[in-house]
Amino acid sequence: MAVRPVLIRRPPEEVWAVLCDGRRYAEWVVGTHASRPLDERWPQIGTAIAYVIRAGPWELRGRTVVRDHRPGRRLELEACTRALGSARISIEVRPWGEHALVTLDEHPLTGPGGRLHTVVSELVLQARHRCMTKRLAHVVENGARG
Repeated sequence: MAVRPVLIRRPPEEVWAVLCDGRRYAEWVVGTHASRPLDERWPQIGTAIAYVIRAGPWELRGRTVVRDHRPGRRLELEACTRALGSARISIEVRPWGEHALVTLDEHPLTGPGGRLHTVVSELVLQARHRCMTKRLAHVVENGARG
């Protein structure tokens, strides 16, 4: 299970504002080319965002469904694509002084990732999370857009 904490030098409310904007996931989720909410109630439980993953000439479409939502504290998601299966992603946001401590926790549930989960795939997830938490921090701290 890949768990990665990151200190974001902004208040938790600013982190939460980025997490609650389903159109901004492509700015910080590694591999995601575009995202959009499928429901204006995002991120309420049961709502989803659609996303596109591009790798060279290949394109995968998927959706991420909110499984748990504790406003300002925790967002649990299930990312699903037909080809790759699904993964559980938990994002916890806690105050850390005047900043936010964000913990990203992800593990595969179904599909090839779930069946073939090994030490090597765990290392790949850890590398992805290092990049993703760095990107999230950049988006929040610098107000980066697209």
